[in-house]
Amino acid sequence: MAYKILVVEDDATLLETLEYNLARQGYEVITAVNGRVALELARRQEPNLILLDVMLPELDGFEVCRILRQEISVPILMLTARADEIDKIVGLEVGADDYLTKPFSMRELMARVKALLRRVELIREELAVTREAGNEQTVQGQLANLTFGNLVIDQNRREVRLDEQPLRLKPKEFDLLVFLSRHQGIALSRDLILERVWGWSYDGNSRTVDVHVRWLREKIEPNPADAQRIVTVRGIGYRFDG
Repeated sequence: MAYKILVVEDDATLLETLEYNLARQGYEVITAVNGRVALELARRQEPNLILLDVMLPELDGFEVCRILRQEISVPILMLTARADEIDKIVGLEVGADDYLTKPFSMRELMARVKALLRRVELIREELAVTREAGNEQTVQGQLANLTFGNLVIDQNRREVRLDEQPLRLKPKEFDLLVFLSRHQGIALSRDLILERVWGWSYDGNSRTVDVHVRWLREKIEPNPADAQRIVTVRGIGYRFDG
């Protein structure tokens, strides 16, 4: 099934160009020329990705993005003719996933589109793995402890114990450890980890994942320099081996 992309652009020439090039790549394209129509189509058509111009009639792109982010989790790539840093900051703060300044090359746009859609696919795969593995088993309505030898993760109390001794973890360290451990034995990309632990709206990069993994290793690994629990998978990311 082809990915469905909603293109919101009031410049007729650019809209036609985007529609043509996206269709050539095999995407199903739907279009809107103002903010209100964009909202209606996004709600009704459930696109996999939205290309959203900032300067739009009736409702601007920032407002459209803000409203949609409260309703659906579709990735949004904002397009603007203004290169001001403040516009980028505002766009990211209201929930945009990426930002592209006009004029841009079709090659760059397609690369951004593919990257965002790949993130969507990775998250779908991760959710499918979670459901299949049954890692969120509950006991009398509570989440079960995750136990790996001398390492115990108490999800309900948000506590981690090593050799029966409690560890002091930062909130994101705990979230990261839980996410990795729920997918024991599976190589997870840095981008996927970033999206699932920090969220779509996080304005950071995969270096954040590396830093938090290093901190975790210092606390749960007998020898952090030769990690056995959180293993680096070259070219991909990390795997939790328990």
